[in-house]
Amino acid sequence: MERTGLKKVLNKVFQIALPLVLGAAILLWTYHDFDFRRVWSVLDGGMNYGWMAFSLVFGVLGHLFRGWRWNLTLAPLGEYPKVSNSVYAVFVSYAANLVVPRVGEVSRCGILSKYDGVSFSKSLGTVVTERLIDTICVLLITVVTLLLQSRVFAAFFEKTGTNMGFFTGLFTSTNFYITLICLFALGVLAFFLIRNLTVFAKVRGILNDVWAGCLSLRHVKHPWLFAFYTVSIWACYFLQFYVSFYCFDFSASLGWMPGLVMFVVGSIAVAVPTPNGAGPWHFAVITMMMMYGVGKEDAGIFALLVHGIQTFLLILLGVYGLVALPLVNKKRTGK
Repeated sequence: MERTGLKKVLNKVFQIALPLVLGAAILLWTYHDFDFRRVWSVLDGGMNYGWMAFSLVFGVLGHLFRGWRWNLTLAPLGEYPKVSNSVYAVFVSYAANLVVPRVGEVSRCGILSKYDGVSFSKSLGTVVTERLIDTICVLLITVVTLLLQSRVFAAFFEKTGTNMGFFTGLFTSTNFYITLICLFALGVLAFFLIRNLTVFAKVRGILNDVWAGCLSLRHVKHPWLFAFYTVSIWACYFLQFYVSFYCFDFSASLGWMPGLVMFVVGSIAVAVPTPNGAGPWHFAVITMMMMYGVGKEDAGIFALLVHGIQTFLLILLGVYGLVALPLVNKKRTGK
């Protein structure tokens, strides 16, 4: 029993420590020769706070659409939680993911189970489906971006005289090893998710309910509304990132197509199990910004400030959700 308990503790520590250590290591390498004094000078007048606030509006809207869409997938299962609870659960889940990557998916199901009596296993199935849809969306956006950018890349090389040595340099030395480490971390994350879900299903006997949740999409009563919410979610995510270009003089003229390329690369990087993609996201965005002619230091400032402010927004929304949930459910819980 003692060995089993120790093993569980070590697994928990590993799942928490690995993302933090990995993210910190990549951040340290990415910013090892960075002049942080420039960050303070940018904050003290070199950043347009109006545009930054505007970009955050899309971040909040994206979470709202996700909460509303979740209710659509729960309805075919006979589950009808309060819309506000679904939205607040989404807020809390993204904040929870900052502590332990992917634990938010479980926490949001627990919240609806607590306040609305929603079947945990069924809601977990809908979340699994949601993640599959997110993956498909990222793949579609990636393919479209590659098709749209094929001529742009050719024109870029012709006008600037950039040679392919730029790209070969990206995957040599340390950059190559960082990419490999990120891929390895993704494999470790997938292993833990599959193992935990399998064990949970065996112990609780909920596999059928999880599967029913996964299939709930087939019986959504308003498929066009579901599609609208899905498109809106990703449009908001993109606009939150793209509008932030206008916060800085060095990125304001980049245009929406470079923004789309960086958004795709950043979305893939966020899948690496670090807090909100910290480290891999910075590495990916800085690399792509440099390809479009932005200086390394400017690109570093952009990634550091944009990611930092967006992460702070997730924390604020998570705290707001935690405070609001017991208040809006006060009568229901009898407290």
